[in-house]
Amino acid sequence: MIRLHQEHLQTICTHAQSSYPDECCGIILGYLASDAKMVVEIIPTENAWNTEAAAEFSGEHTAESKRRQYAIAPEIMLKTQREARDRSLNIIGIFHSHPDHPAIPSECDRLYAWQGYSYIIVSVQNGKAGELQSWSLDDTHHFQAEAIENII
Repeated sequence: MIRLHQEHLQTICTHAQSSYPDECCGIILGYLASDAKMVVEIIPTENAWNTEAAAEFSGEHTAESKRRQYAIAPEIMLKTQREARDRSLNIIGIFHSHPDHPAIPSECDRLYAWQGYSYIIVSVQNGKAGELQSWSLDDTHHFQAEAIENII
């Protein structure tokens, strides 16, 4: 389970809508509690997907554009990881949008996902954020739905 506040959900949805028709992306900071991942901060990032980013990945999906791919620049991940550690937090997940597609992970999402992270996906239909789901990888590297608890 992942727990977050309404303001966190709003940050994700606002970033997704402002990035449409491209995919948005960002980093989820928080900590592991005994029964859930607790979100402390949502950090919207630029979608750094380009031909250089595509070259880092292999497979048939790499030529696609920002409308179907996202990448967070490695230097942003490292900087965020350092800053989180200084605050006794961790990167606990990544969020991104699926423009005009459901909030279900793609095969490409699965191939490049890391175990232990939550992956929040928001579906953006015609520029409007809608369905939002969280996913995590199981031991066989397949996504399983993860409950989202909106805390007040």
